[in-house]
Amino acid sequence: MVVRLAVLAFCLLGLLVGESATIGAQGRPDPAASSAPERAIRRDIPITTSIRRAFDAGTRDRTGRPGPNYWQLQTDYTINARLDPGTQTITATERIVIQNNSPAELRQILLRLDHNIYRATAERGSSVPAETTEGMVVTSISVDGAAVDLTARPQVGRGAAAGSSRLAVAGLTDTLARIYLATPVAAKSPVTLDIAWHTRLPGGPGGQGHRMTQRWDDTLFQPTQWYPRVAKFDDLRGWDMNPYLGPSEFYNNFGRFDVSLDVPAGWIVSGTGVLQNPAEVLTEKARERLTHVLDSDDVITIVGPEEVGPGQATAPGDRLTWHLVAERVNDFAWATAKKYVWTATRATIPGKGPIPIYMVYLPERAKYFANAGPISRHALEFYSRLWAPYPFPQLTLQDGPSSGMEYPAVINSNQGAADHEIGHQWWPMMVGTNETWYGWMDEGFDDYMNVLSDADSQKVPPNFDRMGQSYGSISGSETEAPLMWNANYAGPGYGYQAYMKTPPMLSMLGGIVGDSEVQRAISDYTKAWSFKHPSPWDFAFFMNNALKQDLGWFWYYWLWTTESVDGSIQSVTTAGSQTTVIVRQDGQMPSPVVFEVKFAATGAPIKPMSNARMKDATTATVTWPVDVWFKGDRTFRATLDFGPRRIESITLDPSCRFPDRTPADNVWPKGAGGARPGTCGPKQ
Repeated sequence: MVVRLAVLAFCLLGLLVGESATIGAQGRPDPAASSAPERAIRRDIPITTSIRRAFDAGTRDRTGRPGPNYWQLQTDYTINARLDPGTQTITATERIVIQNNSPAELRQILLRLDHNIYRATAERGSSVPAETTEGMVVTSISVDGAAVDLTARPQVGRGAAAGSSRLAVAGLTDTLARIYLATPVAAKSPVTLDIAWHTRLPGGPGGQGHRMTQRWDDTLFQPTQWYPRVAKFDDLRGWDMNPYLGPSEFYNNFGRFDVSLDVPAGWIVSGTGVLQNPAEVLTEKARERLTHVLDSDDVITIVGPEEVGPGQATAPGDRLTWHLVAERVNDFAWATAKKYVWTATRATIPGKGPIPIYMVYLPERAKYFANAGPISRHALEFYSRLWAPYPFPQLTLQDGPSSGMEYPAVINSNQGAADHEIGHQWWPMMVGTNETWYGWMDEGFDDYMNVLSDADSQKVPPNFDRMGQSYGSISGSETEAPLMWNANYAGPGYGYQAYMKTPPMLSMLGGIVGDSEVQRAISDYTKAWSFKHPSPWDFAFFMNNALKQDLGWFWYYWLWTTESVDGSIQSVTTAGSQTTVIVRQDGQMPSPVVFEVKFAATGAPIKPMSNARMKDATTATVTWPVDVWFKGDRTFRATLDFGPRRIESITLDPSCRFPDRTPADNVWPKGAGGARPGTCGPKQ
C-alpha cells in the first residue's frame, strides 16, 4: 500500500566509527557535568516470551536466520468463482488443503473473512467502505468431508479451549472466524476444507481507505481479499488473532492457487496466476500478439481500445472461464472489466531472463499508464539487483478504484505508485513479514528502497542525509506508537509508524556503518528469509551478524521506544594546539560523536588523529564510537589535537543522521554550518 514519504536528501557522507581505544587519549566524559542527571542506556534487544519460545524450540536462532527446526504451514487453494455484474456478486466454492507442518496438533482452524468489514456492524479502524453489504456470506463448510453445522453454538470455556466434541464454527459475521474441530489435525498431517460462499463487491463514491471500493459501477471489478483464507499459524504465537480493521494489511501462508473465474464473454481478466487456457478465452489475434511480448522493451498492444466484446476482446460466447494458476504465493488478486485495454512489455531479471509486464486499464485512463511499462521495468530490474531476483513469472498492473495496493505478481496501480507497489513484491510477497503487527518491516522498508530506486532512475547517487536527523522533531509525540507496537492498533500515528520512521532509522544506521553496508546486509537477509516469515528479532539479530557489530542499543531505541539523541555542542575552547569540544546528548538514545572540522586555508600542517580522516585539504571528519555514552554520562569532552592550524568551524553530526530536536545548536560558531557547501548543516 502506498503512503508517500517526503524525503529530505542532501550530500552523501560515509562515517567511520573510531576504535574505543582512542577515547582515553582524545576524549572523555566531562567531569564538570557530573551533577547532571545520568541516563541508563539499554544495550540489549528485549526478548519476549514468543521469541524466547522460538529460540528454545530451534525454529529461530540468534544469528537471525531460520533455525534447524523452522516450519510453516502450507495452504493450497482451488477456487471456482462466478462473477455476476448485474448483482455485483461473486459466488464461489473453494477447497483448501492445509499441510500442518508444525510439531503441534491443530484443535481449531481460523479463517479470515475480510469482506465482513463491509457489514454495518463490523469493527473497523479508519477505513470506510464505499457501501454496506452483507459481507462474506459462508453457506457451507466441511472438514475432511464432514459437514460443519453453521448454526451450532460452539462450546465455550474449558471445552472450547481444548476443542469441541462436534464440528462447529463461530464468528462467521466477523473478519476472523473459528472452526472448532471434533478431531484435531495431527502434527505433520494434512486437512482439507471445502467452503461455499458469496460476497457482493462494494462500489460508489463513499469509500475511504484502501480495499474499501472494489468496483466501478457494474463494468469494472477489482476483487481483493475476496475469498475465505486460512489465518497464519506460526511458531511465535500460534494462530494470528488480529482482526482485519482496514489500514493494516497481511500475514498469510504460502501455497498454490488454482483459480477458475467465470465472467461474461468479452471481459478481460487479469490476476496473480498465469493463464492456463488462452486458446479457450482469447482471440487468435491476441494469442499471436502475446508471443512477441518478450522480444523487446517495446510496449505492445494485446487487446486494443477498439476491440470490445465477445469475438473481439475475447473468444466468442456468452460466458468464459479463465483458468489461472500461481505457485508459491501468499495471496491471489484479480480484476476484470468490460472494456479493458491490454498492453504488455518486458523486464529482464538478473539471473532469470525476460518476464512479461502486463497492463490492463480503461481506454479513457490511458494517460495514467503511458509510462507505466518503463517505470515497472526499472523497478523490477533495479530491486532484483538490489535485494534478490524477482521470483514470479510475470507482473500485472490493474486499473480500478484501488490505485495503490499490492498482491503477488499483481499491483492495483497506475504509473503513479508503480515503483512503491512493485517494491512490495519483495516484502511481504517474497519475504513474508507480518504486516499487521509490524508494518515497518513492509511499508517502511519499501519507502527506504524507493529512495534508492528514485536516485537510480535519475542517475544520481542516493542520499539519506538529514533523514535520520528529522526524526528528532517527531520524537516524543503522544500519537506515535513504538515500531514494536502492534500496528493494527497504532491509531492516528499509524502512517508514521508503518511508513515513515524506518527510512530515518536506516539513515542513522547508514551513518554508523555506511549505507552500502546496510543495503548489503538487507540483501543477505532477503535471500535468507525468502518465502519464510521473519520477525523483528530475526531482522535485528541478522543485521548485527551481517554488520559484525553489537547494535542492541540501536535496535532497542529505534524499535521499542520513541526516544531521540538530541545532541548539541555546548562549548569549544582552545589551549595551545588542542581544542576541547563539550558535546551533550539530552535524549535517551545514544549515538556516535561525529564532527566535521573545518580549518583555515593556510597555516601549520594539520597533524593526523587516529580517529579522523581528511575529506579534503582543509576538512576533517572525526568520530568517537557510541561506547563513550555507555556509562550514563550526558556530556562528553572531545579533544581535537590537529596541531596549531586554526579551526574555523565545527559541526556535530554533519550528515544529519542522528535524531535531533534542535539542529541549530550543532554548529560552532553558531550559524557557521548552515551555508557551507558540502555539509548537511541545520535546517534553515
